[in-house]
Amino acid sequence: MVLYQVAQVLNGLIDFYEWLVIAWCLLSWFPLREGSFIADVAVVVNNIVAPYMGLFRRFIPPVMGIDFSPILGVLVLQVIQSALPRLLLSLA
Repeated sequence: MVLYQVAQVLNGLIDFYEWLVIAWCLLSWFPLREGSFIADVAVVVNNIVAPYMGLFRRFIPPVMGIDFSPILGVLVLQVIQSALPRLLLSLA
């Protein structure tokens, strides 16, 4: 029962992080005014997501100005999320 709750919490955290990656991508499309609320949110999201995206940017450089690393980042999170129940069951 405890492992199920741990799996649920980890699943929710991964979902939340996926949404942060998507928000990070969307915020990068628009110019932001310094000192605005949205700019402050963008800084916080960037501080959370940029280190993770940096792992993938080393291997996938932007192609014609388009960064494909968020796609790979979300796919890796999906793979981890799908493997998580099996991993937790093997620990039990």
